[in-house]
Amino acid sequence: MTAQPTAAICLIGDELLSGRTRDVNVQTIAKFLAPYGIPVKEVRIVSDEQERIVEGVNALRAAYTYVFTTGGIGPPHDDITADAIAAAFKVGIDEHPEAAALLEARYKEMNTEFTPARRRMARVPHGASLIDNPVSGAPGFQTGNVFTLAGVPKIVEGMLGDIGHRLETGAVVKSVTVRGSDLREGDLAEALSALSDKYEGLSIGSYPWFRTVNDHGVALIARGTDEDRLAQLSEELAALVRGQGVNPEIIQGEL
Repeated sequence: MTAQPTAAICLIGDELLSGRTRDVNVQTIAKFLAPYGIPVKEVRIVSDEQERIVEGVNALRAAYTYVFTTGGIGPPHDDITADAIAAAFKVGIDEHPEAAALLEARYKEMNTEFTPARRRMARVPHGASLIDNPVSGAPGFQTGNVFTLAGVPKIVEGMLGDIGHRLETGAVVKSVTVRGSDLREGDLAEALSALSDKYEGLSIGSYPWFRTVNDHGVALIARGTDEDRLAQLSEELAALVRGQGVNPEIIQGEL
């Protein structure tokens, strides 16, 4: 087990940057990685331009243990992620015989022509290993520490099933949420800063909510791998909330 492996996500697609498509893959991947003790530390969105993809992937794979890319590995001409990954790793790219066989069998079963455009989905960077796709058949692939997945959320979920066994695990990050109705962040800021200094190595986040005039408050979320210190911190956060004349709601979890 490594001390603390980390991950980053690179979302690829002009449709995300234009606002036409709303991403849900970050949440899916982050939740998948949490039980392995691998926190997601950075997320980038890049356009369908090879230079931008190469730049983003190279920066992220140098900074984090694992990188997950989503999008751009389908049949359309502007799906260029596979070529960009090959360029990022400075390797060639060709049709992978196993991927081609999987796709050919899939389209034959569907009584659908295996066109040249569809064959593009069998192109994989040299040295990459395939990632199974139980949803639509077209595989993703792993190149070094980079996992290249489809963009469709259901397919991303399916592909993640073939990734867990490839990961080095770390200490699982636990979380404690202390919620208080009618709290205001400004009244807590100074005390939270002092607690943050006291509990170095744990993180404290302050998240206000405002649904209606009668339904508002602040959720204080503490995260860390040391359960004993996290428990101590949660007690101090609860005491802080009580000091404001509010009864705290405490929620344990993993995040």
